[in-house]
Amino acid sequence: MKVTKIEKIETILWSRWLILKIHCEDGTVGIGEAGVHGWQRPTETMIKVCEPYLIGKNPDLIEHHYQFLYRNSHFMGSVINGALSAIDIALWDIKGKRLGVPIYELMGGKVRDKVRCYIHINGDTPESLYKDAKKAVNEGFSAVRFSAFAPNHWLHKSYSKWSNEAVERVKAVRESVGPDIDICVEIHRQMNPTESIALGRRLEQFNPYFYEDPMLPDSPAIMADIKKSINIPIATGERFSTIFEYQQLLENKGCDFVRPDVCLCGGLSGSKKVASIAESFHVKVIPHNPLSPISTAACVQLDACIPNFALQEYTGESESPKSELLLNKLKLENGYLLVPNEPGLGITLNEESMSKYPFQEKILDTPISDDGSVADF
Repeated sequence: MKVTKIEKIETILWSRWLILKIHCEDGTVGIGEAGVHGWQRPTETMIKVCEPYLIGKNPDLIEHHYQFLYRNSHFMGSVINGALSAIDIALWDIKGKRLGVPIYELMGGKVRDKVRCYIHINGDTPESLYKDAKKAVNEGFSAVRFSAFAPNHWLHKSYSKWSNEAVERVKAVRESVGPDIDICVEIHRQMNPTESIALGRRLEQFNPYFYEDPMLPDSPAIMADIKKSINIPIATGERFSTIFEYQQLLENKGCDFVRPDVCLCGGLSGSKKVASIAESFHVKVIPHNPLSPISTAACVQLDACIPNFALQEYTGESESPKSELLLNKLKLENGYLLVPNEPGLGITLNEESMSKYPFQEKILDTPISDDGSVADF
């Protein structure tokens, strides 16, 4: 294959997402996405900082480019690795397209033909959650995910009241879906360890598939204390941006499922490394998804080629603006996304939609408690 060079870097702030396009001199265009919630503009700036290095380079040297850009910075964290993740995904898309194969073929080949998904369900009350859960099961999903708390209710009530409400919400979902559907309970880092343990013990009776982010992700050892204290599997890691954070988490036996975000944790390369580290600890992978059709497609490429995949986050892509981003959507059948056979990510952007949906500026919205103190998001 004739060597080509990177010719142009293009960033697009579209709706709620930061999309990257890397253009090569042979006409190949790679698509990527940065998954930094609310921080797309500084991440776009970071991509532009990387641009002078990338122009004129061989796009095939994916790992070399990541190492150069990562090690060249005095800083670490989400903004930098969000930018590098978008670059990594786009470079893999280029390589797959130029070789005429899906990305998973370049990462060892696929080990499955379809990817089981959990769908988000919503409701401010147990009754509305019950209805949405029933709808998801009727659509063919065998796993549902929801918040233990109604939006911001926990900010304005006593621990006893909001924890009782959490139990009622989980109970309603279990009664709605029956005993054979997996229910995934999201905590959103909104409790301290003591509260998480107390609530987790009360939720054991409903047999959740996982208990997600029961505390802030800044202490693997304390996360391990929660894991040891309850009989519900712990899922965490969506805010991690390097393999080293996962190493510490797993060495402390702090979780049962890891949740790498392909648009934050070093792209497909970094997420594949996370999966390999987790495999050595007999831990399965539930990729976090920034929930655009691009990130979903990238997740499916990862899911297709890792042996320890468990479940994929998904919110559906039938509503605008997501329904208009791609010309060829991934196929969903009975709660499974089918692994595509097309080259690269297996998707094509709908260029007409690029100017249709302006970027929605994220207003910082970390919640404030009744006493005026800052709460965790």
